[in-house]
Amino acid sequence: MNLNALWEYANPLKFIRTTERALPYFAALAFVCLVGGLVWGFFFTPDDYRQGSTVKIFYIHVPSAMMAINVWAMMLVTSLVWLVRRHHVSALAARAAAPIGATMTVIALATGAIWGQPMWGTWWAWDPRLTSFLILFLFYLGYMALWSAIENDDTAADLTSVLCLVGSVFAILSRYAVNFWNQGLHQGASLSLDNEENVADVFWYPALVTIAGFVFLFIVLVIIRTNTEIRARRMRALLARERLG
Repeated sequence: MNLNALWEYANPLKFIRTTERALPYFAALAFVCLVGGLVWGFFFTPDDYRQGSTVKIFYIHVPSAMMAINVWAMMLVTSLVWLVRRHHVSALAARAAAPIGATMTVIALATGAIWGQPMWGTWWAWDPRLTSFLILFLFYLGYMALWSAIENDDTAADLTSVLCLVGSVFAILSRYAVNFWNQGLHQGASLSLDNEENVADVFWYPALVTIAGFVFLFIVLVIIRTNTEIRARRMRALLARERLG
């Protein structure tokens, strides 16, 4: 791929025009995958022999947890692009993604508590993965608060990018905490490249469809929010120019 051609999409106008053309297709894919995967998983898979029907929370908990981590990874990449290349679209894309990632983290924590209570006998435990996920959520809140607290967009982008770099440590811990520490209630990875760790195929395939739906949903939401951020930034620039006469 020609990188120079890729950088052309840093132009806000071209970014908006291109993404708005692609948006209906991503929205259709998100709808088909989410509805298809959830209906398949909830109604056409058996109950687990130990957990019963509660195991089907898996189809919301696992995709939301994966997205919570991967959204932060996307924010890390776009923040690095901002720090290195100073492309405003990348900084605004990171800002647009943060509320989505925070929402995914809340969903993962809530569904994890609902799923874990019958198995663990408690709604919460200071398990390494649970704790790192909670800290990741606090970083999401801090990231959004820092953007809101600073009036100058470039300064806010600089500081939030640094915060994103620091928070990436906890994103990694959230993903690999079970591997780092043997203690803890949380089970190992439900989906992995290791066939011995994967759930049974009857659960695995609808889960993959649902995960694809979550990914496409994120793309739809981040496109809408990024385009909104670009327009809002443009509006602020026009108003500031008008005030200056």
